[in-house]
Amino acid sequence: MSLQSHRVLANIAVTDTAKAKEFYEGKLGLEPTSDQGDGGTTYECADGTALHVYPNPAGAGASGATQVGWMTSDIEAAAAELAANGVDFEQYDTGQIQTDENGIAGIGDQRAAWFKDPDGNILGLLTSPS
Repeated sequence: MSLQSHRVLANIAVTDTAKAKEFYEGKLGLEPTSDQGDGGTTYECADGTALHVYPNPAGAGASGATQVGWMTSDIEAAAAELAANGVDFEQYDTGQIQTDENGIAGIGDQRAAWFKDPDGNILGLLTSPS
C-alpha cells in the first residue's frame, strides 16, 4: 500500500477556535465543511484535500515551519486578495529566501509567500511557473 494514493488532511492546532474561525473563514475565505467531535472544524479544499483546525493550546504555533500551503497558479492575485482581507505577509531576508514588498519570494523555479494565523502557525502560498 502506498500512501500517495490516499487523500491527505492537514491539521492546525489553535488556542481559540472562535478566533481561528474568524481568521480562516473571514480572512482566508474558507467555508466549513463539518465540525468535528474534537471541537475543531474541517475545511475542504481542492482536489479532495482538507484542512482541519482544532483546539490544542499546547501545540498552537509551536512549529517554526510552514504548517500548510495552498498551491496557486497566480500567487500575486492570491496574495493581493488575502492582503485586501487583512492578511499580513511575512517578510524574509535570509540570503536564501528574500521576499519582495508583497511578501513573495522566488525559490528556485517556484514562488512562495507566507503568513501567520492568530496563533502564529505559519501558512503559505506556493506556485510553480506555467
